[in-house]
Amino acid sequence: MEKDIKLKGNMRKTNFSKDIVPKVKKEWDLYLLLIPMVVWYIVFAYKPMYGLQIAFKDYNIFKGIAASPWVGLDNFRDFMSSPDFFRTVKNTIMISVYGIVFAFPAPIILALLINEAKNKFLKNIIQTLAFLPHFISIVVVSGMVVSFLAPSDGVINLIISKLGFEKIYFLTKPQYFRGIYTGMNIWKSTGFNAIVYIAALAGIDQQLYEAARVDGAGKWQQMKNVTVPGILPTIVIMFVLNVGNIVKVGFESIILLYQPATFETADVISTYVYRTGLQNQNYGLATAAGLFEAAIALILVYGANRLSKKLTEDSLW
Repeated sequence: MEKDIKLKGNMRKTNFSKDIVPKVKKEWDLYLLLIPMVVWYIVFAYKPMYGLQIAFKDYNIFKGIAASPWVGLDNFRDFMSSPDFFRTVKNTIMISVYGIVFAFPAPIILALLINEAKNKFLKNIIQTLAFLPHFISIVVVSGMVVSFLAPSDGVINLIISKLGFEKIYFLTKPQYFRGIYTGMNIWKSTGFNAIVYIAALAGIDQQLYEAARVDGAGKWQQMKNVTVPGILPTIVIMFVLNVGNIVKVGFESIILLYQPATFETADVISTYVYRTGLQNQNYGLATAAGLFEAAIALILVYGANRLSKKLTEDSLW
């Protein structure tokens, strides 16, 4: 028995030396380029996980993580029993649903339209103009939105006034916040997200289009039967990733746009974590809320991946 174990161990060492080491030596420069990314993940993604235990402690900044007493699930109970729980969870899901329904299809539609354009110069101009907003800081974009929607001299309200209607202070009306936030994200991210689909469209075999034209298929039928099925695996993967972000709404833009008057529809889990942790210095409760958000995201990604694999036979893993 001991001889068999030693023999298997030697075989593993032999396979490692024969298979792995030569590849590393041959492609050492590629592995060297991989090091910064690995270091980044270790420092910024894995090392902070040590602090997740704060969610189960009565954390005191002066005592530190190790010396702070354990409180079990008390922080989670406090979060789920707080009056903000249902509001923040509801708003997080609703804003994310708006994103999936309206923002997710936008880059797909843009990529299909750009793909159908015949004039290369016009195609490049449109793609560049759509891509540029991605490089504008979210602070600047939020400032633009605030300026456009200003009640006195905002462009939107000036147009409304010229049409004979009463001006509206949009950013103090809870019913408008989700639409404003979603529209801003569509304008900022559609061009950048469309790159993935444009790349997928470039990989479709052109002979499929020729065969469809021979069969008498028009533009709409070609798009329906060749183009969309050709990029469907990419759409599925991007959809699964977007479902994973359904509870992880970017709090930076929301903090820049919301105010107490719009908490009813604008306050999400991430803004609750910001207020509780940094402003109220209740780090245990804030960490518990953040961990709750991450756990729900993991469940949603797993469920969306299983459903996608069952319905389309395409999945992330």
